[in-house]
Amino acid sequence: MAGYLTTHVLDTARGTPAAGLAITLYKISGMSHRKIAEAVTNADGRTDAPILPAGRFAPGSYELVFAAGDYLRATGQAGDEPLFLDEVPIRFGISDAGAHYHVPLLLSPYGYSTYRGS
Repeated sequence: MAGYLTTHVLDTARGTPAAGLAITLYKISGMSHRKIAEAVTNADGRTDAPILPAGRFAPGSYELVFAAGDYLRATGQAGDEPLFLDEVPIRFGISDAGAHYHVPLLLSPYGYSTYRGS
């Protein structure tokens, strides 16, 4: 079985999925960041397909960067500039080439959390 990576974003301040939030995925190697995927969340706060599908999935270090500031501005939650949260990076490792990795973001204007989901 080949593994894959999914993500989603929930707006905990509004209690809704975070639709329209841009996400970029980077492969990390030493000091190098190589962009390997981009997506925007749908009405359910998820990407329409795995952000890293089975055919491109491999063990290694990765970073998801969530464009939280653009989303917060678009939803009227931004507050004063500069924003407390703008880009939210989450760096994580994939060790099992056959597993499903799910990295969600729970977002509000002044805080966020993440975990390895299922």
